Amino acid sequence: MPSPLVPLPPRQVGIADAAQFTGTAPETIREYQRIGLLAEPARGSDGGGRYGYEDMIRLLWIRKMVDAGMAVDDIREVFADPAPAGDDDGGDAAVVVKRMRTVEGRMDLLSDVVTGRLKELPAGWLRQAELDSLLVMERIFGPLGAAVNTGRYTVMAAHPGLREESDRVEAAEEALDDTVAVEDPRVAQAAADRHAFEGKLDAASTKSGQAQSDDKLFDSWDALNPAGTASGEDAGAGEACVSLIDAVKMMPYDYSPARLRCLELTAELAANEPNASPAAAAK
Repeated sequence: MPSPLVPLPPRQVGIADAAQFTGTAPETIREYQRIGLLAEPARGSDGGGRYGYEDMIRLLWIRKMVDAGMAVDDIREVFADPAPAGDDDGGDAAVVVKRMRTVEGRMDLLSDVVTGRLKELPAGWLRQAELDSLLVMERIFGPLGAAVNTGRYTVMAAHPGLREESDRVEAAEEALDDTVAVEDPRVAQAAADRHAFEGKLDAASTKSGQAQSDDKLFDSWDALNPAGTASGEDAGAGEACVSLIDAVKMMPYDYSPARLRCLELTAELAANEPNASPAAAAK
């Protein structure tokens, strides 16, 4: 039986949900498909387009680039394969395109408070998949929520052993594909490993003073954003955030039943910890 602790995300969504989550009109999404900026989606049994995680990430980045004033042709070049030559002879646009192909370039598209924290990390340390996750968090929780979540990367950067353990845990979770049964022992083991890792990360965060750094971030945010600004409005981008409940229904993750069961077991382990807080249980 599914655990109420973990809302189950869809594997794909229709164009209405894709549009609402990314803040992009359906007709604009169809235009992106027509001009080759976005691939044609898979089709559901009703003939409608179905959009997965990678589609949503691409739409979110496209919107960031459009908001930054990039031309559609330049955005198409950012996502073109293979990458353009390594020289900058194409002028300013070519320089921008080349930079937008890098983690550092796209980092600049996030809100200032998020980008500022990420630039404290060692050069080249952050991976594109991690930046993509922060992009989603910024859309749901706003700049402050995403900035707080950068703290886990700051802690891992200071503790290489934690980064290595994180990679092992993620690899075990990703191996829980559709060929793995829900009751397979690997599911429970992956959940136990994730729970143990998050405990180590929390301990390292507390010891390093990351919690105090987060408190200062909250204080400075409150000073710059009067009450009510951050709760329903992404002050860094001037757009409404997506509620967590809506995000669970609209942001697809292609998780197998075994992977979903792993998430449920991990949440149960956190909830059963002595003195577990609601926030800990929700991780």
